[in-house]
Amino acid sequence: MSGLFDLEGRLAVVTGARRGIGRAMAEALAAAGADIIGVSARMHTDDEVAESVRGLGRTFEARAVDFADRDAVTALGTELAGRAPDILINNAGTIERAPAAEHPLSWWDRVIEVDLSSQFVLTQLVAASMLERGSGKIVFTASLLSFQGGINVPGYTAAKSGIAGLTRALANEWAGRGVNVNAIAPGYIATDNTTALRADPDRSRSILERIPAGRWGHSADLAGAAVFLSSAASDYVSGTVLAVDGGWLGR
Repeated sequence: MSGLFDLEGRLAVVTGARRGIGRAMAEALAAAGADIIGVSARMHTDDEVAESVRGLGRTFEARAVDFADRDAVTALGTELAGRAPDILINNAGTIERAPAAEHPLSWWDRVIEVDLSSQFVLTQLVAASMLERGSGKIVFTASLLSFQGGINVPGYTAAKSGIAGLTRALANEWAGRGVNVNAIAPGYIATDNTTALRADPDRSRSILERIPAGRWGHSADLAGAAVFLSSAASDYVSGTVLAVDGGWLGR
């Protein structure tokens, strides 16, 4: 049974890998046997995630790319297509908080570009080699706001709702060609993106009261789902958005 989750000899690209959820996913895939290409806006070869992956006996390559820069993302995708990775984890993202009536259009444009458009650009390029050989795993990071509206984050909600739809659209086209496309929807995880929520006593309390698990999630809580959707264990799983949310959506 353990062989179902074995990633030995696989090459995985993890975007947003420098910290938080992306780092946890990169480390989990490395622990399962995969070599890692880590991508982030400020990624360096000596970041903690790089040291952690190498400490697990796997290789780590760093790529510094701003996902708001379409040309840079296209160049990255072209390079990675030539490397023919087995796994693509689309985790890079950003968030901006302001009421919809006051939300700057520049914020909207940047969030949509980083959280949705760049994801498609990169996936389209990287998937070419997967489709050619008839195998590959693509995993997007969705959100609880792929299902709900959220508050004060209209761009983020629109982008993450788009990610859920994009996951299903690509799965419909590519499942029959050997490429599994799925997404993970993290719940309320203690990362930089939720600092403002955790610092607000009223919001934090209301959130915790709804989570059956009774706690904020940790980045490591996403590790198992990432390995599952990147491994042979999920070969007949396609087009799903897997919530890892402590039971939030079940309430």
